[in-house]
Amino acid sequence: MPARRGSEYIKGLQEQSRNVWIGGERVEDVTTHPAFRGGMQSIAALYDMQYDSEIGDEMTYTSPTTGERVGLSFIVPRTQDELERRRAMMLRWARTSCGMMGRSPDFMNVNFAAWSAAADYFGQNRPEAKDNIQNYYEYIRENDLTLTHSLINLQRSRNATGVFNLSDDIALRIIKETDAGIVVRGSRVLATLGPISDEIAVYSPRLGRMTEESNPYALNFAIPCGTAGLKFLCRDSFDLGRSHFDHPLGARFEEMDCIVFFDDVLVPWERVFIMGDPKLINDTAVVTHSSVHTAHQGAAKNLAKSELLLGVALMMTEMLGSSELPHSQERLAELMMHTEVIKASLRAAEADAKLDEWGVMCPDPMPLEVIRSLFMTVYPKMVEILQLLGSSSLMALPSEADFDSPLSPEIEQYLATDTSTAKERVKLFRLAWDISCSSFGGRQELYERFFAGDPLSRARFLCNVYPKVEAMERVRDFLDGN
Repeated sequence: MPARRGSEYIKGLQEQSRNVWIGGERVEDVTTHPAFRGGMQSIAALYDMQYDSEIGDEMTYTSPTTGERVGLSFIVPRTQDELERRRAMMLRWARTSCGMMGRSPDFMNVNFAAWSAAADYFGQNRPEAKDNIQNYYEYIRENDLTLTHSLINLQRSRNATGVFNLSDDIALRIIKETDAGIVVRGSRVLATLGPISDEIAVYSPRLGRMTEESNPYALNFAIPCGTAGLKFLCRDSFDLGRSHFDHPLGARFEEMDCIVFFDDVLVPWERVFIMGDPKLINDTAVVTHSSVHTAHQGAAKNLAKSELLLGVALMMTEMLGSSELPHSQERLAELMMHTEVIKASLRAAEADAKLDEWGVMCPDPMPLEVIRSLFMTVYPKMVEILQLLGSSSLMALPSEADFDSPLSPEIEQYLATDTSTAKERVKLFRLAWDISCSSFGGRQELYERFFAGDPLSRARFLCNVYPKVEAMERVRDFLDGN
């Protein structure tokens, strides 16, 4: 089938019953539940962009299998032009959600596209896994499915063994093999977009080599979200049921995060991509370059998010008449620098892209790794700048209903500025509040701090992969010269 429309995405959710819990109650229909409705509608809007008469051709490409138009984020880029076209498509989606949906469908699409191109990697020890990964990629591409994923095992303690501290009664593991497939039991976090996804992919960014023997924790598979024994436990929703005026981001872009329980879940053999091999698990992201392609998608999201914060800050200072004050310009300049560094790094990664061993046009990893590591530290600072620029105006915020109350004349008189009406001011500052002060905004800040892992691990990774020799050779040449 061709690329989906939003209504087809929603219909797919309705047709697949799933075990979702929030606030102590099981959700009967995720498409009508207020906790998920806003996020679902935003994902549906992304799908509808594929049929927009003005940009639809820029959102899709021709399927090599069926000849129909499919989502462009599924493309395996073989040329620099295809890489740039994919980025333009992903940036359109990211700007539509203001960068606030970190797990929009394109994130997993580019991941599985990279894995499909490197299918030989998965077939090293189990030849059938090569076909499994290629068939699954084609399945999600041709059906335009939305995927969530869960990477991390829950732990009883965070001692010196850290991520490798796994226990049989908690961590996800294989408990038996059957003719139909493997049976898994345990828990995982953090399935963002879980309740409103079609399928869940389960894998690990890395796994301790606790033994050279077959390891029951070494897993990479994908199954429908309605699979028997699969349960999603949601945190509180940050969609408070308010209007788009009162809660402009939270009412639209709540993508939800879940703990996932696997209660003796059967994974069919054709859905198993890696099992029992810690080294294969550990090396997947680097050898297949999937981490570079997801970083490419993440960089587009980070650029859209930075553009939002910069635009809001510029409008706030203009509205308050503070844009020419030195301290305002210093803070605005910092937002400008972060935005331009991300934009430049994204373009540099594409300009220096090269074909990898799988024949895929792979962005230069260094600029993207810099964006990954940088954004987790600068985004909280960018949020703080909005707080400092907004000051008490972020608290003096009537609701939309107040403008229809008896106090409306006073609100219009006292909250207007030299350049805006009271309603224009409140509407903008409610957006700034939703970014920097609301529970939705707090989740976004925490999410960005750990979006790509913890900052220490990212810093160590960058130090390990950075091409240091060239920089040191320049110094040696200078020291050795006359």
